[in-house]
Amino acid sequence: MFTPASARAASAYKTVGLETSVNGADPHALVNLLFTALLQSLTTAQAAMKRRDISGKGSAIGRAVRLLDEGLIAGLNDKDGGDISKNLRALYSYCVLSLTQANLKNDLAKLEEVQRLIEPVAQGWQQIRPEAMKGA
Repeated sequence: MFTPASARAASAYKTVGLETSVNGADPHALVNLLFTALLQSLTTAQAAMKRRDISGKGSAIGRAVRLLDEGLIAGLNDKDGGDISKNLRALYSYCVLSLTQANLKNDLAKLEEVQRLIEPVAQGWQQIRPEAMKGA
């Protein structure tokens, strides 16, 4: 019923830390934060599914879908991004569909598939910044 003071303090600290990260981030870092949060949500959803925690699973999958829809998909620029943007939109849309199916059918394999699809894209995104800085 009541949350211990230490847990509330830890939660507040995490919230402030995240807000600080977001407020001080450039566009590249913001996308990196989206990928990090997405992968964390997928891991949380997998653990909840294994524990048969329906509420936790639904919450984590819902967060992952929002990160994809409202973050990664919304941030794509089809005009300037060309085929890369279109391909990423198709990948992210497929992931949203797969996550919805995973939630409805308690399909752990679908969650794992989405993670396998997103991890290399997230890793590639992390490597863009150092490569871009070399040319500057």
